[in-house]
Amino acid sequence: MHLLYGLLSVLLLVGCQSPDALKAEAKLPKRLNECSGMTTLEGKTLWVIEDGGNKDILYGLDLKGRIQKEFEVSNARNKDWEALTSDSLGNLYIGDFGNNGNRRKDLVIHKLPNPLLEKGGKIPAIPIAFRYPDQEAFPPPFDDRRFDSESFFHFGSRLYIITKNRSDPFDGTAHVYSIPDSTGTYIARKELQFQTCENRSKCSVTDAALSPDGNRLVLLGYGTLWVFEDFRKKGFGKGPTRTIDLGGRTQLEAICFVDNGLLYLADERVFLSGGNLYAFPLPFPTPASRGGQPSSIP
Repeated sequence: MHLLYGLLSVLLLVGCQSPDALKAEAKLPKRLNECSGMTTLEGKTLWVIEDGGNKDILYGLDLKGRIQKEFEVSNARNKDWEALTSDSLGNLYIGDFGNNGNRRKDLVIHKLPNPLLEKGGKIPAIPIAFRYPDQEAFPPPFDDRRFDSESFFHFGSRLYIITKNRSDPFDGTAHVYSIPDSTGTYIARKELQFQTCENRSKCSVTDAALSPDGNRLVLLGYGTLWVFEDFRKKGFGKGPTRTIDLGGRTQLEAICFVDNGLLYLADERVFLSGGNLYAFPLPFPTPASRGGQPSSIP
């Protein structure tokens, strides 16, 4: 039953049109069929990765999706790379924490130096290993499968990991954990939880992006954005400030800010759908839109 539900969800995504609120800047190269994470350091080069089963490569794209640079990532096998983020010092972080079946005991984030300063075709990685403090079974029962993740971001000196809920029945809860940004082996700290919504096809969190000034956090779903304004001051507050429906339900799995008001997104190519790079100006909130929504944050 669970496998059938997953197959039906994929078929629904494949059958949907591209999100109508997004402007497609370009088709991604066919070599990048499964773009799973994206970040930028200076707003001109988009650094992207692909998920599990693909090469251990970090790609640098221009804003039209053309490959400008490739690095083989040393000491980091792509078991299931699902997210990419960066810090203010120019370090990149690859989240190898894809965990669809909630069975993994080798979750790790790979820390890379600033690729703009690297010469040659390789870039080194050092590991930041972790485990969730509240996972006791591998896998847990179906109604407690919330230890997959496809999204994280850097803030202060910590990495914040947002889980992708794979529980059945699905309740739309996203959990947030954090770990230090330095090499080591850690038990993640559980920070909080909040509600997205109860529609599995659009309410699973697939990526996250923090604006360069640290004031705007955006979480991505399959055609949905959850926006946390004034993040530097309020953190997660009482849940998202607002929710934006992008229309469509393609497999959107990568997002980053190129400046404080402009997002770039990418979706995976599935048959005739996706494989695009999108630009999305994120409007700043009006006073009337700052009221927030109810949530289950402790």
